[in-house]
Amino acid sequence: MRITVGMGSCGIAAGASEIYKLLEENEAGVKVTGCIGMCYLEPVVNIYNGAEEKVFVKVDKKGAEEILKLIKGEENSADEYAASREDIELLSAQPRIALQNCGMINPESIDEYIEKDGYKAARKCINEMTPEDVIAELKTSGLSGRGGAGFPTWFKWQAARDSEGEQKYVICNADEGDPGAFMDRAVIEGDPHALIEGIMIAAYAIGAGEGIVYVRAEYPLAIVRLEKALEQAREKGLLGENIFDSGFSFDIRIKAGAGAFVCGEETALIASLEGERGMPRLKPPFPAQKGYWGKPSNINNVETYANVPWIIRNGGAAFCAIGTENSKGTKVFALTGKIAKGGLVEVPMGKTIRDVVYGVGGGIKDGKAFKAVQVGGPSGGCIPAELIDTVIDYRTLAETGAIMGSGGMVVMDETTCMVDMARFFLDFTCKESCGKCVHCRIGNVRMLEILERICNGEGQSGDTQLLSELAAQIKDGSLCALGQTAPNPVLTAIRYFSNEFEDHIEHKKCTACQCKPLLTYEVDNEKCTGCTLCAKKCPADAISGELKKPHIIDNAKCIKCGKCADACRFRAIKVS
Repeated sequence: MRITVGMGSCGIAAGASEIYKLLEENEAGVKVTGCIGMCYLEPVVNIYNGAEEKVFVKVDKKGAEEILKLIKGEENSADEYAASREDIELLSAQPRIALQNCGMINPESIDEYIEKDGYKAARKCINEMTPEDVIAELKTSGLSGRGGAGFPTWFKWQAARDSEGEQKYVICNADEGDPGAFMDRAVIEGDPHALIEGIMIAAYAIGAGEGIVYVRAEYPLAIVRLEKALEQAREKGLLGENIFDSGFSFDIRIKAGAGAFVCGEETALIASLEGERGMPRLKPPFPAQKGYWGKPSNINNVETYANVPWIIRNGGAAFCAIGTENSKGTKVFALTGKIAKGGLVEVPMGKTIRDVVYGVGGGIKDGKAFKAVQVGGPSGGCIPAELIDTVIDYRTLAETGAIMGSGGMVVMDETTCMVDMARFFLDFTCKESCGKCVHCRIGNVRMLEILERICNGEGQSGDTQLLSELAAQIKDGSLCALGQTAPNPVLTAIRYFSNEFEDHIEHKKCTACQCKPLLTYEVDNEKCTGCTLCAKKCPADAISGELKKPHIIDNAKCIKCGKCADACRFRAIKVS
C-alpha cells in the first residue's frame, strides 16, 4: 500500500502539512507528492493498493482520522471525502505530457522519477544520438516555446549550436510573473527531474557546459525541491563530469530572481543574471549568438523543457500527432478567477475555450453567466463569451487580439467590469515596466490615467479613440514584448465591450456594479423591515430611519463601501 499527500504550494496553503504530519505519525510509508492539478479539491490524499486507487479530497483533520481507520480496516466514514467520479474522469481524460508525473511521484525522490523512465531520454540522446539528431527530433515534433511567443524550439537550439564559441549556456526562464499563472511553479514543485532532464538534452544538443535556472525567489518550495533534485542527480552521476561515460560534462545551478515581470523577456533576464538591472536590449544579436556574458545561450521556459524527455522517448512524430496544423502537442493552463474548478489542466492544442472552461473547469462559480476569459496574462487579451468556441492555438488566439502567453486563463463572469479589468492589467504592466522606453514608461501611464478617470465617472467623449491611438504608438515604439503587448487587454476590452465604455463615459454607470464612484445605493421600501442593522454598520452615518420602518440612504454622505448591502439579511439594499 502506498499513501501520498499533495504537498504543492496549493495543498500546503489548504492545510496539507497538518494532514501529512498526522498520517505520517500514525502510518508508515506516507509519501509527499506535488500538485496533481485539482487545486480546488486540496488537500488531496491518494491511497494505492495494487491496481486499486482511492482519491480523497478536501481532507481535514477528521478526514485524515477516518482515512487512518480505513487503512487499519476499522469502521470509518472516509467515503465522505472520496473524490467524485466526475472529478476523476476530468483528470483521467487529460493527455498529460508536461504534467505526467506531477501528483504521481515524490518530487524529492530521484528513484521514483527513474522508475517512471526518468533520464532514459537523456541517456538515449547522449549515448545513441548526435546533437543534430536531437534537434531533428525536436523539429519533427513541432514543439513551440511555451513561454508565450510560440517560437519553434528546434530553431533556437539550432541557432545556438551553429554559433561559434567554446563556452555556451542553457538557461531556463522560470520567472513566472503573470497574475494567475502557476504552471512552471507546479512543474518544479511536482517533477523537478523532468526539468533537469530537458535542460540536459538541450545542453547536449547545443554543446553547452553549464545550465542556469532563473526562478523567482517567491517560489521557495520550488527552489528547495529543485536544489534537492540537482544534488541527487549529481550523486548518481547524471550531472557533472563525463555523464554516462560519454565525455559529455554538464551541470546546472539556480539563480533566484527578485520577481520582475520584465525579466520574462530573455535579454532582460540575461542582464539580471549578469548582476545588472533587468532591462531588455536591442536584437539582433540574439541570445543564441550573444547571450549570457556574450556567449551563445539558449533560453526556454519550464514547460518547454519538461516536454522534451517525453518527445525523445516517444518520438517527435507522436507529439506532432497531437494538436493542430500550426500548434503541436498539449498546453498547460492555470484556470483561475470565477471558475468552479480552478487549478492546472493540460489539454491538446485545438481544444476550444468552451472545452476548457466548461469541459474541464466545471463552468462558472455559483451558476453565473460566463462573460469573458483573459488569456495570456497582462500581455494577452479578453476573449468574450460570443467567441467561447475559439480554438486554442497560437494563430487563432492571435486573431482575437489575445495571445497564448505562458498559459494563464482568468475566467470572468457577469459581475466583472471589463473597463476595470483593463485598468487592473494595465496598472500591473505600468508597475512592472523597466522604464527604458519612453513609449512604455510614459505612454502606458497616460493610458492608465484615462482608464482610472473613466472608472471614476470622469470619462470624456473621445477617450476610447485616444486610448486606441496611444496603444498603437506604444506598440510601435516599445523595445520589448512587455511594452509591445501591454495595451492588448485595453484594446480587446474596447473591441468587444465598447458598450461598457459607453456606459461609463456617457451615462456614468457601471453595469457590473464594480466601479464604486459610479454606484448608487438605495433602499427597497417593500423589502426593508426597519431592523436598523444597515444604519449601525454604515461608517458614514448616511442611513436614517425609525425602527420597523423603511430607511433612507443619503447618497451625498454615502461613501459606497457596500457594508449596508452586506449586512442586510432581507436584500433590501439595491445597488445600481
